[in-house]
Amino acid sequence: MTTEPTTVAIINTTPDAVEMLRQVLTRAGFLVVSCYTHQIRDGTVDLENFIRQHRPRVIVYDLAPPYEANFRLFQHVRHMLAVQGCQFVLTSVNPSNVIRLVGRDERVYEVVDREEDLMMFVNAVKEASRARPVR
Repeated sequence: MTTEPTTVAIINTTPDAVEMLRQVLTRAGFLVVSCYTHQIRDGTVDLENFIRQHRPRVIVYDLAPPYEANFRLFQHVRHMLAVQGCQFVLTSVNPSNVIRLVGRDERVYEVVDREEDLMMFVNAVKEASRARPVR
């Protein structure tokens, strides 16, 4: 019996970061889809349709500068009906700045191209993919 790979959606601001994360998650056995934060903000991607079409189990959401504006967008995304049942893994190039916004209850992964950081990130996505829905 073959099982389909778990789908992970990456929402990020940077093409290079998306490609790096796509590669490590694909090597770990995930099916990866992505879109850019600005596409959600300017309406070129209908996020609800994107989520319904791909049905990701995990959404990797990057919080980048301007932090407050992107945090507001994240809050909007997190409360959308279409993402119910999805688990979130938050990333940032500056986790300490983001923690002030999201609180200490959320783990924020610093994603740089160091192997140990990438492995911690992949493990977080694996753990999130196994988590039971909380909504």
